[in-house]
Amino acid sequence: MSSSQLEMLTDLAQQARDQAGQTLAQERQSEQQTNAQLEALTRYRAEYSERFQAAMRQGIDPASMYNYQQFLASLDTALARARQALGEQHQRVEQSQEHWRQQQRKLSSYDTLTARRLREAQQRRSRQEQKSNDDFVNSRTARRSSETSH
Repeated sequence: MSSSQLEMLTDLAQQARDQAGQTLAQERQSEQQTNAQLEALTRYRAEYSERFQAAMRQGIDPASMYNYQQFLASLDTALARARQALGEQHQRVEQSQEHWRQQQRKLSSYDTLTARRLREAQQRRSRQEQKSNDDFVNSRTARRSSETSH
C-alpha cells in the first residue's frame, strides 16, 4: 500500500469516525430530551393524582371521578410509552457509541501503520546515512594509507 493510499484511508477513517461522533452526540441529545419528557410527564401525573386525591377528600361526583380515573389511565399509558421510547433511545445511544468505538479503532490502526512506516523509513535513512558515513571514513582511511605507503 502506498503512502498516498494510506493517507486516503486514514482521511476516510477519520471522516467516518467524526460522522459517528456526530451521530452519537445527536443520539445522546435525543436521549436527554426523551428523558426530560418522561420526567415532565411523571411530574404531571403526580400532580394530577394529587388533585384527584384532594377532590376525593372533598367529595366528588361519580362522573368526575370517572373522568379523573380515565385521564390518569391515559397518563399511565403515555408514561409506559415514554419509558419504552427512552429504553429504545438508550439502545440507539449504545449502538452509536459502539459504532464510534469501531471507527476509532480503525483510525487508530491506520495511525499505527502510518507511524510504523515513518519509523521504518527513518531507520532506513539512518542506516543509509551510517553506511554513507562508514563508506566515507573507509575511503578516507584507504586514501590515507595509500598516501602514506607511497
